[in-house]
Amino acid sequence: MDKNIPYKTYLEESEMPKQWYNVRADMKNKPAPLLNPATLKPMTAEELGVVFCDELVDQELNTTDAYIDIPEEIREFYKMYRPSPLVRAYCLEKALGTPAKIYYKFEGNNTSGSHKLNSAIAQAYYAKKQGLKGVTTETGAGQWGTALSMACAYFGLDCKVYMVKVSYEQKPFRREVMRTYGASVTPSPSDTTNVGRKILAEHPGTTGSLGCAISEAVEVAVGSEGYRYVLGSVLNQVLLHQSVIGLESLAAFEKLGEKPDIIIGCAGGGSNLGGLISPFMGQKLRGEADYRFIAVEPASCPSLTRGKYAYDYCDTGMVCPLAKMYTLGSGFIPSANHAGGLRYHGMSSTLSQLYDDKLMEAVSVEQTKVFEAAQQFARIEGILPAPESSHAIRVAIDEALKCKETGEEKTILFGLTGTGYFDMVAYQKFNDGEMSDYIPTDDDLAKGFAGLPKV
Repeated sequence: MDKNIPYKTYLEESEMPKQWYNVRADMKNKPAPLLNPATLKPMTAEELGVVFCDELVDQELNTTDAYIDIPEEIREFYKMYRPSPLVRAYCLEKALGTPAKIYYKFEGNNTSGSHKLNSAIAQAYYAKKQGLKGVTTETGAGQWGTALSMACAYFGLDCKVYMVKVSYEQKPFRREVMRTYGASVTPSPSDTTNVGRKILAEHPGTTGSLGCAISEAVEVAVGSEGYRYVLGSVLNQVLLHQSVIGLESLAAFEKLGEKPDIIIGCAGGGSNLGGLISPFMGQKLRGEADYRFIAVEPASCPSLTRGKYAYDYCDTGMVCPLAKMYTLGSGFIPSANHAGGLRYHGMSSTLSQLYDDKLMEAVSVEQTKVFEAAQQFARIEGILPAPESSHAIRVAIDEALKCKETGEEKTILFGLTGTGYFDMVAYQKFNDGEMSDYIPTDDDLAKGFAGLPKV
C-alpha cells in the first residue's frame, strides 16, 4: 500500500462542483442536431418543448456554454450523497499482482443505488419549477426508474414508469422500490398505449427493449396534460448533469497529485460514461492533457463496436426525434441480457461523435466474463457491483493484467456506477452455471440496419 495515498479520497462539501461541464462547447465537431421525424429538419426548441421541460430543452440545444450553473436546490439535494468517494482498489491490485494503480469512482452510495440520481433530481427540479403535474419515463434495469421515483417524491410530482418487461420480471424488488416512492410501474411493451399494442402485435412474446419503453412513455407524456417526458441516458442534458462524476474525479486526482492514464466506463446510452469522461475529455480537446478512454458495451448489444453511424429513431415506435448516433437500428430487440441498463440500440450523439473522431475506444464483452469479474471484485473489494458497472470492471482488470505482462505502471480509473443488490436473479444464473452468452450474428444486425431511415 502506498502510504501517501488513502483508500478513499473525499472532497469537502465546499469542493463539490457549482457548475456542470458541457463537453460540446470544446468539441471541434459538434454532435449532429436532432431531426424532426416528419420534416427531417433540425428540431426547434418549440417542438422539443412539447415533450421535454423548457429549461432542459435549452440545455439539450446548448453547444456553446462550457459551464452551466447548478441550481442551489439541486446542490442541496446532492449534499445528501455527494461528493462521492474516489477509491483506490489496493486489494484488487494485490490480488492481480499488477504494477498498475486502480481507482474507481463509486456512485452507489445513495438510496437509489446508482449514478442515475444525479440527473433524476435535476430533471424533477425543472419539471416542478415549470409547474407540471408529473413526468413519464422508461427504465431498463430499473436504476433510472428508482432514481426518478425518488426525485419525484422529493418534489411532489407524479411519476409514471414503463419498465422493460424482462427487467420487470427479473428485478421485482427494484420495481417495488419505485412503487414505494409512489411511482406507477408498467411492464413494456404493454397494452396501455397504441405503440405498445402495435409492438406486441408485431413481436408476440417479446421481452421488450428500452426503445419500446421510450415509445410508450413519450406517447403518454404527449397525451397527458401537465406531463413531460424525461430520459435517463443518451440525451445531451443527461450527460451534462452526470458531469459531476467526472468533475469530482478530476478534483480528487488533483488533490492526490495523481493523473489517470486510462479511463473506463460501461456504455449503454452513455450517461455514466459521458459523465465520467467529459471533464477529462475537455482537457484532451483543449490540448491540456492526454488520456485513453475506453467504452465497454455488452457483446449482445454492440452499438459502438458493430453498429452504423447514421441517423436513426431513438425509440422502437418511431415517434421520437431522429438522432445521429452509432446504432443497431431502432427495430433491433436485444437478447434478454442481464445488464438491462445497457440494452439500448443506440449511443449518445455526443459520445458517438467523439468515437467517430477517434478520441475514444470501444470494446464489447460477453456477460459470463463480466460476471466472472463481478464475482472477483465482490470477493476482493467487498462491494457487490451492478451488472452494468461490471463491464467496466472486466476491462479494468484486463488492462491491469496487461500492465502486469509489460511491467508498465499505468493508472486506471473506472466508473463503479452502482450496486447489484437487486440483480440477484442474474447472479443466481451465473452461480448456478445457467448463464450463457448471446452474440448477434451479422444477419441479426442486418435486420435492424434494414429499418434505418433514409436521411
